[in-house]
Amino acid sequence: QKKETIIVKRKGHREIFDERKVYGSVYAACASMHYPERHCEVTAAHVTRLIKKWAKPKRTISSVAIRKKVASELKKKDKELEFFYEYHLPNLKKL
Repeated sequence: QKKETIIVKRKGHREIFDERKVYGSVYAACASMHYPERHCEVTAAHVTRLIKKWAKPKRTISSVAIRKKVASELKKKDKELEFFYEYHLPNLKKL
């Protein structure tokens, strides 16, 4: 039986880990910085793979921890992209 990682959201509700959300947020950050589409796809896929591997052994994990881990992985590739992901992307989603 495959165990699913449960994400604890900021307001306390829980949901099953969805790698598409990681991919989408990284892709959106890349696209917002006007990176070529292929670069966005490759970066999003790479970071998503790393996050899946990191999250897999965990039973539960907070969404904040996921965001911090994504930011950490982005920082290794591009500090400006990491900054944009952390500080600008959440504000764009509220619009």
